[in-house]
Amino acid sequence: MNATGQAADGEAARLDVRDAACRRGGRLLFSTLSFTLASGEAALVSGPNGIGKSSLLRMLCGLLPTFAGTIESNGAMALADDRLALDSDQPLGRALGFWAAIDGRSERLLDVLDSLALAPLAEVPVRMLSTGQRKRAVLARVLASGAPIWLLDEPANGLDTASIALLGRAVEEHLWAGGIVVAASHQPLPWESNTSFTLARPNASEELWPEETEA
Repeated sequence: MNATGQAADGEAARLDVRDAACRRGGRLLFSTLSFTLASGEAALVSGPNGIGKSSLLRMLCGLLPTFAGTIESNGAMALADDRLALDSDQPLGRALGFWAAIDGRSERLLDVLDSLALAPLAEVPVRMLSTGQRKRAVLARVLASGAPIWLLDEPANGLDTASIALLGRAVEEHLWAGGIVVAASHQPLPWESNTSFTLARPNASEELWPEETEA
């Protein structure tokens, strides 16, 4: 993403979800979900555990199929969830540098480490990081990716007050630069969202989708 929040094709970032439904393990988690985010906008997704918040984020980036509806986007996406996906035996700086190089964003890494107070830990093996440090490392992967669209799954979990403030500052800078953020969280987050919604379980009549209803 460049300073104007443009995707690789030169157009502004955008995310458009229309009547999306998610089905996992034979159960409909949610349905008829619609929202649109333009450059510089954020959404907050809430709801009880198991309602499909994480599944929604994985649907948005194509890691899960959409059971119904459509998802259209302009701009690369980066997902931060509970998967660290860093070589546990490598120093943190080198482990993050591996992914930054793949994304073609190696020049961003030092600034990202500084922005999340990780620079002093650059030589510490990933396996020795605390819970909060590991969470900041997950977020650092997203920041370093240069992706216009950030998908953040419970981004404040495991973070202390100071780290939450760093996260808030990073998100606000991303939005100011024209990026998009979709965050799923059970707790308040330190930035303003343009839209927010709570996922709810479908009613009984929706549990069987129309095309699956028996005669």
